[in-house]
Amino acid sequence: MDYIQRNPIPLPEMGATTTIKSTIETVFDWEYDLKKKNLLNLYEKGKALNWNATELPWDTEVDMEKIQRHRMKLGAGKIMRATLAPPGNVDDDFLVQMGIEQNAYMLSQFLHGEQGALVATAKLVQACPDEEAKFYAASQVLDEARHVEVYHRYLTEKLGTSYPILPSLANLLNDVIEASDWDMTFLGMQIMVEGIALGAFAFVKMANADEPLILEITERIMQDESRHVAFGVLTLEEMYKDGLTSNEMREREEFVIEASHILKERLNSDQILERMGINTPEWREWQQRSPYLRGITHMIFSKVVPNLKRIGLLTPRVRKAYEQMDLIQFEHGKDSLEDATIAAPHELVQSLTSVMGENNNGYQRI
Repeated sequence: MDYIQRNPIPLPEMGATTTIKSTIETVFDWEYDLKKKNLLNLYEKGKALNWNATELPWDTEVDMEKIQRHRMKLGAGKIMRATLAPPGNVDDDFLVQMGIEQNAYMLSQFLHGEQGALVATAKLVQACPDEEAKFYAASQVLDEARHVEVYHRYLTEKLGTSYPILPSLANLLNDVIEASDWDMTFLGMQIMVEGIALGAFAFVKMANADEPLILEITERIMQDESRHVAFGVLTLEEMYKDGLTSNEMREREEFVIEASHILKERLNSDQILERMGINTPEWREWQQRSPYLRGITHMIFSKVVPNLKRIGLLTPRVRKAYEQMDLIQFEHGKDSLEDATIAAPHELVQSLTSVMGENNNGYQRI
């Protein structure tokens, strides 16, 4: 872990550390029954696929300005202005800087989300009532520590620019950790945060097909995350099969809806607009109606919706909320246990083709 931090992660307004109170029962399982073969299989798979961050090719040159300018030479700037129609007259230099900032912003939120997952999964080791779940949760803690390490190194050593945690994301992570019912922590982290991240990672692969280091980082982390989401689906599907009381269901519905709005908002990069000095109503409106952003939103929620359906939480109330968010079309898709792959919406493929340049042979589709 000996690497150069070219630029420390900016601190949020709350300061260098946050302390929250978490009240939860700690459960010992003295039976060691070990009958849940599906969880044990995940645990064995996780051990077999373990990897070390030092194995990655850290000597790879990462020059995002050079990459962005190469895309401009391939015609990406002209196509973006024609198809995405940003407000005002923006030149290639502006689009290069925006591309750099968008990339750093998304990867920074990944870093912060991974720290949330690290803390939340450590909590699950305490709270899960079954030994099989404790085994897997413990293995996931190691995964999350490695993810924090990798994203921090990439941002500080390779990119040299980053963003503080989005306040709404910080509040969501606090809620996940503070929840007194362990299944709420499971629901918030394994189904919502990790499920959204899995789709966002797939987008990063598509959008950075010409940067080999982040491609390898993302591929390895996606393998881990797909197991984490499966862990959540398997555990909550079994827990919820006997049903919840009306009050319990209402509480979980409200949590899912609120978390969905927060995670969707994470894509609205006001921090980027502020850093670039263009945080005006025109730019915020453009950001909301951009087919690029809409495509990313659809991609990152494409597994969350069917996963909620599988565990019994795509209730009429939650369905209505997803209809309003233009996401309910994914309810008939395959959940993470049926198919772990993420499909890219057609409009996003078109937008990324524009961003990457029509002649870029490195463009990949997930």
